[in-house]
Amino acid sequence: MDRNRPPVTPPSRAIVVANPASGSHSPRLLREVAELCGSALAHVETYLTTAPGDATRAVRHAVRERPGPRPDLVVAVGGDGTVREVVQGLAGAADGPGVHRETSPAALAIVPGGTGNSGYRMIWGDRPWDEALKAVVTDPGGSARVRRLDLALLAETGNLVFLGACSGVIADALPTARTIPLHGRARYARAFAQTAEDYPPYPGRVTVDGEVVHEGPTVLANVGGGRYRGGQYEVLPHSELDDGLLDVCAIGGEIPAVDVPELTRTASHLAHPATAYARGRTIVVERLDGARLPLEHDGEYQETIGARATFTVQPHALPTWAPTD
Repeated sequence: MDRNRPPVTPPSRAIVVANPASGSHSPRLLREVAELCGSALAHVETYLTTAPGDATRAVRHAVRERPGPRPDLVVAVGGDGTVREVVQGLAGAADGPGVHRETSPAALAIVPGGTGNSGYRMIWGDRPWDEALKAVVTDPGGSARVRRLDLALLAETGNLVFLGACSGVIADALPTARTIPLHGRARYARAFAQTAEDYPPYPGRVTVDGEVVHEGPTVLANVGGGRYRGGQYEVLPHSELDDGLLDVCAIGGEIPAVDVPELTRTASHLAHPATAYARGRTIVVERLDGARLPLEHDGEYQETIGARATFTVQPHALPTWAPTD
C-alpha cells in the first residue's frame, strides 16, 4: 500500500440516477449499471427522473436529508445535462457570493450515456464505462480513488459549474444541436460547425483576479473546469481538476469562428496570437454592448443571463471517483 495515499473508504450504498426522457436513454445500460453495482455493494437503488431539476432534488434528499442509512455513492447515468443536475444536488448550495457551504457526504461516479459526455471523458478518458465503474465498486484505493474536484460558482445564477462555462459560438451551438437528427458527439460536431459559419464575434472582455486579459471582438470565452467541451474540443488543455484555480481561454475575432472547431479539436488555438489563456480564482466574462451574453454551462444554455458572468472557484468541493493514475 502507498503510505503517502490517504486510506479509501469503499462505497457500500449507491443511488443510480438516470433520465428516461433523454434521447440517448438506454434501459439496458441502466440495468447493467445497477447489476454491476449490486454485485459488489450492500444496497443499490435506482431513481428515474421525471422533470427538469428532479435529479438535483432527488440526490440532495438521498444524501443529505432523508432519515436512515444514506448512499455514499451517487452514479449519474446519462449525458452532461444529467451530470449537471446530480452535481447541484451533491455539492449543495452557497452561503453567499463566492462562499460554498460544504463538500458532499457522498462521492460521484459517472456512466456516459449522452451526447458529448465531456464529464466522463475529463475524468476517465476513453476507458470503457464498465471498466471504470468496476474499479470504483470492486477496487477502491487500488485502481480507483476519490478526488475532490474544484467547481465554479456562477454568481449571477447561484449555480455551481462542473465541466465549465462558455460564451459565444460554443454556447450558441447548443440550440442548433437540438435541430440535428444525429446522436452522440457527431450531433454536437455538426451543430458546432454549422453555428461557426459566418458567426459574428461579440464585443467582450475577460478579467482574471482583477486584471483584464482580453478585450475586443470575441468568438468565445471558456471558463473551467474540464479540458474538453462537446466531448472532443480541447479548449482548456492545461486545466487541472483539483488545483484550486479556474482556467480561462478567450479566442478573439481575428480567428474566424469557422476555424475554431478544428483548432480546438487539436488545441492548436493556443498558438494563435488572438488567443488569451489565463488562470485565477475569480473570472469575469462580459459583453460590452449591453446585449445578453450568449452563455452555457455544463451543456445548459443560460437564457436568463445578462451581459456579465462572474465565476469564483470553489476548491475541492466535489468528491468524485477517478482512476488512481
